[in-house]
Amino acid sequence: MNIRVADDLTHAVGCIDVTHVSISLGEEAEAFEAVSDLSFAVTPGEFVCILGPSGCGKSTLLGAVAGHLKIGGGQLTVDGKPVLGPSPDRGIVFQQHTLFPWKRVRDNVAFGPKMRGVGKQERRRAADQILQLVGLSGFEHFYPSQLSGGMQQRVEIARVLINRPRVLLMDEPFGALDAQTRNMMQEVLLDIWTEIPTTTVFVTHDIDEALFLADRIVVMSARPGRIVEDLRLPFARPRVSDLVTDVEFVRLKRHVRGLLRQPEKAPQLARLDPLGVQEA
Repeated sequence: MNIRVADDLTHAVGCIDVTHVSISLGEEAEAFEAVSDLSFAVTPGEFVCILGPSGCGKSTLLGAVAGHLKIGGGQLTVDGKPVLGPSPDRGIVFQQHTLFPWKRVRDNVAFGPKMRGVGKQERRRAADQILQLVGLSGFEHFYPSQLSGGMQQRVEIARVLINRPRVLLMDEPFGALDAQTRNMMQEVLLDIWTEIPTTTVFVTHDIDEALFLADRIVVMSARPGRIVEDLRLPFARPRVSDLVTDVEFVRLKRHVRGLLRQPEKAPQLARLDPLGVQEA
């Protein structure tokens, strides 16, 4: 393993193609369509936010890209290969951290390389390097419980990035943080992404967050989730905190809010008639 993590990640590919993808959840009579006929592509190194109301299938779609959920129809590929299951090439960060509470920060971050058989000294050097990148030098020997929520999420991001994924998937990673910490973590994430421009798909229901972070926003409707609009944002990088007061930012926020104001359709459940015959 080359410990020059940033250099390796810079040359990762990470092209995502979603073509007429539909996904159903639940079993038999309780099954319903969560997302319907989604088509979009993410180019290498692009930062795309999936934005939509709660329950629209954003996390379901992310789970399918991660390989944790099977699609019911269409095609889903990363770098031209069908997604058939989880892979270290597609790292995912959740809202609640999944750190091992009994392991120190460095050992949490180095866990992936350890599972791949990387030597102790080499994986520790790589972990220290990525911890420096996320601003946690000096916290290598702390346990997760000794860190703030924002710091725990930095460790979580570091633990994913050390595996040099082609795609970084983030499922509302800052949703459990207070507003001030959330804003700070958005800036931290963009700093990291500038150093390691990994293809990133970020799920959120927060309009400001999507506008601040993304190159593009894929706006989804209420369930069953469909693409309402695919917006390419005009804001230059690097982004600064006062972007939220920009006239175009405010205009786009108003526009996106209007797109999200669509009624949710009830799931189509199978039901039985009085004779016990199942109806569609």
